[in-house]
Amino acid sequence: MSERKVRVRFAPSPTGALHIGGVRTALYNYLFARQHGGDLVFRIEDTDSSRFVPGAEEYIIESFRWLGIQFDEGVSFGGDKGPYRQSERRDIYKRYVRQLLDADKAYIAFDTPQELEQKRQQVPNFQYDSHTRLEMRNSLTLPQSEVDALMAAGHQYVVRFKVEAGHEILVNDLIRGEVRVKSDICDDKVLYKSADELPTYHLANIVDDHLMEITHVIRGEEWLPSAPLHVMLYEAFGWADTMPQFAHLPLLLKPDGKGKLSKRDGDRLGFPVFPLQWTDPKTGETSRGYREDGYFPEAVINFLALLGWNPGTEQELFTLDELVPLFDITKCSKAGAKFAYDKGIWFNHEYILKKSADDIAQLFLPIVREHCPDETLERVTAVTAMMKDRVSFVKELWPLCSFFFVAPTTYDEKTVKKRWREDSAQQLTELIAVLESIDDFSLQNQERIVHAWIEQQGYKLGNIMNAWRLTLVGEGKGPGMFDISAFLGKDETIRRMRRAINELK
Repeated sequence: MSERKVRVRFAPSPTGALHIGGVRTALYNYLFARQHGGDLVFRIEDTDSSRFVPGAEEYIIESFRWLGIQFDEGVSFGGDKGPYRQSERRDIYKRYVRQLLDADKAYIAFDTPQELEQKRQQVPNFQYDSHTRLEMRNSLTLPQSEVDALMAAGHQYVVRFKVEAGHEILVNDLIRGEVRVKSDICDDKVLYKSADELPTYHLANIVDDHLMEITHVIRGEEWLPSAPLHVMLYEAFGWADTMPQFAHLPLLLKPDGKGKLSKRDGDRLGFPVFPLQWTDPKTGETSRGYREDGYFPEAVINFLALLGWNPGTEQELFTLDELVPLFDITKCSKAGAKFAYDKGIWFNHEYILKKSADDIAQLFLPIVREHCPDETLERVTAVTAMMKDRVSFVKELWPLCSFFFVAPTTYDEKTVKKRWREDSAQQLTELIAVLESIDDFSLQNQERIVHAWIEQQGYKLGNIMNAWRLTLVGEGKGPGMFDISAFLGKDETIRRMRRAINELK
C-alpha cells in the first residue's frame, strides 16, 4: 500500500445542494491528498436516477471553485480513468455483477416489493440474509429453468450479495482503529437492479474505487455500517491486496440538542448549511448560502477544518496551504462535532481584520454606490480603514458608517435626550466659528486647535464631543470625532452642524 500513489475521491450525488458536512469531507480528502502528494478524484454518484436534480452537479462544482478546493481529475476535470459519472458506467458494472454470479458470490432474487412487505409483517425485524434467503424466491431456491424463464419473460429482479455466516469481518479504520463485525448480522445487500440496469451504491463504489486505484476512502460516519460489506466485496472480487484504507469522519451535530446537523437547524437558528445559495427547481424554495451571506471562502475553510480535528496548538487561523502539512487524519475525533455556527462568524471577522482596507473597500464599494453612485474608491477605502474592525461581514459596514456618505436627516431621540444640553446649541455655534478659522483641516491640526479652545473656554470635553457627534452622525456612534470631521471636510462638517443646531435647539 505504501508504494502506491495516494489517491482519494469525493463522490457526491446530484440530488440537490451540497451539505456543509459534505464540504468538510471533501476538504479533508483534499488536505490528505495534498499532504501525501496524491490525487483527488471528483466522481458523481448518479445511479439513483429517480433522485436526480437538474443543476445540482454544476452547483457542486461551483461550490468547490468558490472554496478553492481543486480536484485533479474527474467530472469536468478530465483524467484517464473515466467516465467519472456512474450512470455512464453501466456496462462496466454489469461485467462485475456477472463475475460475482459466476463465482457464486451473489444470486438473483425475484421477490416483489409486495412479497417483501408481507414477509416483514410476518417476521419481526425480518432481514434478507443467510438465515432467511432459502425461504425466498431467488436463484438459490428456484430451478435454473424457472430462473431462465423469468428473466426471458422480462420479470424484474435484483442481484443480492451472498453473505456467508460464521465469519468475522475486520475493518481497519484510520480514525476508529479495528472494527470487527460478525457476518451473521449482515444482510444480503442488493447490488444491482434490473429495473434501471444500474448498480446500487455498494457495488458501484467498490468497482469504481478499484478501477480508479483509490488508496484511501475518507467519508462520513454514516457510511461506517456499510464498511464490512465493502470489505467482503473486495475479498469476493479477489482485490484484498488493493483494498483502500478507510477513515470514517465524525458527524456534524446540531448546535443545540442531539442529532445530525440539518437544514432545518440552519433555518431555525439563522445560519446557512449550504456553501452557495440554492433554489430547489421543484419547489422554488431558496436556501441561504455561505457565499451569499457574505462569508469569505477562506473563513469557511478554516472553520470547517477545525470541526472534528485540531492541530493540537493554540493557533486557530490557517490558510488552506498552511493546513496541508498540519492535517492528520488519525487525529480526527471519533465523537461528533457540534456545529458552532457562531464560531464561523468569528472566523469571518478575523479574516476581515487580516485583509487590507483596500481589499475590503473593493467589496464595500458596490454597496456604497447603491446609495451614492458617484462615490470614489479612495473615500470608501478611507472609511473602510476606520471601520472594518467593527464588523464580521462587509454588508454590515453600510448601516454602521453610512453617515460618512449621507448626512443625517433625523436625530436619535435617546441620544438627543442624553447628549443635547441647553447650552449645546450655543457651544456648537462657537465651535463652528473656531472650525471656520482653521485653514489646515487635517485631523491633527483640528484636534490641537479645538482642544485648546475647549480648555480656554472651560467647557467639558465630553459635553462638546458628544453633542458634536450627534450633529455629524445623527446618533452616538462612530470613530473618533476628528476622524469624522477630517473625512467630511470643513464645508460638510459645518453644514451638518448648522442643520442640527437649527433642528435641535
